Amino acid sequence: MTGTKIQFIRGLHNLRPEYKGCVATIGSFDGVHKGHRAILRQLKDKAAQYGLPSVAIIFEPQPQEFFSGEQAPARLMRLREKIEALLEAGVDRILCLQFNRLLRSLSAQQFIDQVLLQGLGIRCLVVGDDFCFGHDRSGNYRLLQDVGSVKGFEVIDTETLEYNGERISSTRVREALDQGDFQLASDLLGHPYRISGRVVYGQRLGRQLGIPTANVQLNRYRAPLSGVYVVEVFSGPDCMPGVANVGVRPTVGDLVKPVLEIHLLDFDGSLYGRRIEVEFKYKVRDERKFDSLDKMVEEIHNDIAVARQYFADHSIDAGKT
Repeated sequence: MTGTKIQFIRGLHNLRPEYKGCVATIGSFDGVHKGHRAILRQLKDKAAQYGLPSVAIIFEPQPQEFFSGEQAPARLMRLREKIEALLEAGVDRILCLQFNRLLRSLSAQQFIDQVLLQGLGIRCLVVGDDFCFGHDRSGNYRLLQDVGSVKGFEVIDTETLEYNGERISSTRVREALDQGDFQLASDLLGHPYRISGRVVYGQRLGRQLGIPTANVQLNRYRAPLSGVYVVEVFSGPDCMPGVANVGVRPTVGDLVKPVLEIHLLDFDGSLYGRRIEVEFKYKVRDERKFDSLDKMVEEIHNDIAVARQYFADHSIDAGKT
């Protein structure tokens, strides 16, 4: 809707009366891949027809994380990245609901009444016909249509987008990343896969070993990647080649949650405190435990040599900034 102020709303309690009246969709939107973007185009088109703002309803944590904890599928993106991607796709507002025992306990009818009607005053809902919601997933597409016909809101099915004969999904993206197939991941996402975050201080072990790294906390139990990769790092206008490790550093044995560590080739500056984006280009090897730090350092130098050769083969200046 032209002229609508973009807003991020955290929690049902922060909804104001002026927010009522919208066209909404509901989902995890992990990765905001091409399939998601097709749904968001539908959402925008419907919002334009109604002359109302478009709203994406998401959950934090994601429902699978609430129920399965550490066993939940690895996130493709953090909340901040998801918000940025949804807004970039043209969503006017994002309502982020905390998925907790209270929300889980709502019946399907209570969710419709409290969130969709009283909270948002929806005029149209764009969801898949396999969408389930409410306590014990008792609500479904048919219930939404039935209630909508009485309460005066439209319910339409989402488009399904396929690639090579299979539906595009976050699961397919995770599988592609796990297999090191970055071209397939890019084809499904619509852009190369990146992880972003702020560079923080680590234990400075890399610097002590003569291989300084920029560290980014992933703030999750599992990452969609694990191992050593050739990467490009973006910070503002700068693009810097490097080699990265995603994992728990089994040789040192000091991590429970994975961290992203990047060694930049021919770079002697500091990135501390800067927000960076790391684009994954090629998988060098799996993360593994070494018998000694000396053997680990030797292997890291081999990794760096592989990265230099990759950039040489792809006509990328390994010293550019």
